[in-house]
Amino acid sequence: MFQAFVIVLREGFEAFLIVSIIVAYLLKINRRQLLPAVYWGIGVSLAASAGLGAGLSQRGYDPLWEGLLGLIAVGFVSMLVMQMWRYGRYLKQETEQKLHTLSSRPSTRWAIAGVFLFTVLMITREGIETALMLLQVRDPAFLTGAGLGLLCTALLAMLWVRCSHLINLKLFFQVTSIFLLLFLGQVFIYALHELSEAGVFPGSEAFHLATEPFSPDGLYGKWFSIVTVVICMGWLLLAWGRQRLRGLVNHAGTSAP
Repeated sequence: MFQAFVIVLREGFEAFLIVSIIVAYLLKINRRQLLPAVYWGIGVSLAASAGLGAGLSQRGYDPLWEGLLGLIAVGFVSMLVMQMWRYGRYLKQETEQKLHTLSSRPSTRWAIAGVFLFTVLMITREGIETALMLLQVRDPAFLTGAGLGLLCTALLAMLWVRCSHLINLKLFFQVTSIFLLLFLGQVFIYALHELSEAGVFPGSEAFHLATEPFSPDGLYGKWFSIVTVVICMGWLLLAWGRQRLRGLVNHAGTSAP
């Protein structure tokens, strides 16, 4: 449940930030007539993501399919997580630059089409990422976790609108990135486990037995959520301690005669 909660919270809030940047920029340049294209883009993105998730979940259990889907999730999501970690600080600037090019087209129709497609691509990317990761969650209570994630996303979005200065975005994305990368590590092991069950590798039976304890229900795999929580809390405490120490040092420096 915790895994689904963090996945939906992170991806949902990231999508909210993208939408807020798009809407704020269009209002800033006084192009309100392009806002319906954003709203339609959000609707299409949500429908496409939900359709993808529903379609993938309808597949029956097949070790080969499970393994390949796991590897796809690991490759796609890890690439996006690392990209966000490295270039997240430039998200607003890059989004506004692309929107400037699209919204400044002479033809209103082309501007509407450009903003619509840009919104669809940006939000659908988050939806695909969410769907691929949720399919890897083996907890039967993942729907509860996903629902709580959506609720907390809405609360975080409201907090952002009212008092965005209280949210440390850098720390939020750092901690959730650490969690997702750790989660993807387990997904990678489980994907290889499923592929070995399908007989893809030489000596697959021995490899299958060796990786069994690391599966979600295995001896070590079932402790994964607890370990990730401890690591993420440790990172939060470390970041808080560094920030506190920096504040004390700056205060001492300014108060010195």
